Amino acid sequence: MGGSGSKVKGAWPFSGSGGDSGADGNEQSLARLKGSKNATPFVFTRRSSLYYDEDGDLAHEFYEETVVTKNGRKRSKLKRIQKNLIPQGVVKLDHPCIHVDFPIILCEG
Repeated sequence: MGGSGSKVKGAWPFSGSGGDSGADGNEQSLARLKGSKNATPFVFTRRSSLYYDEDGDLAHEFYEETVVTKNGRKRSKLKRIQKNLIPQGVVKLDHPCIHVDFPIILCEG
């Protein structure tokens, strides 16, 4: 199954140059990674998939119960609310995660 890595070929956010550089390329990119001050292999925040509704409730999805009359019979249905929802935004992770595009193999098994 697919991951959520970057689709750009040869552009590693953690190394000084793009592309794979062979057998000892991992050692070189590790050295560049340690020397680089603008990139870190850790992710500390992420975009939340939760939304606030008009009442201030927080959830992934919101539904409203509606009564539908069909042939004289009343039925209740759930209608999904998609308007007036505010995304939660960026949330801080409890524990840092390793970035998807981290170019070094951490464990071979």
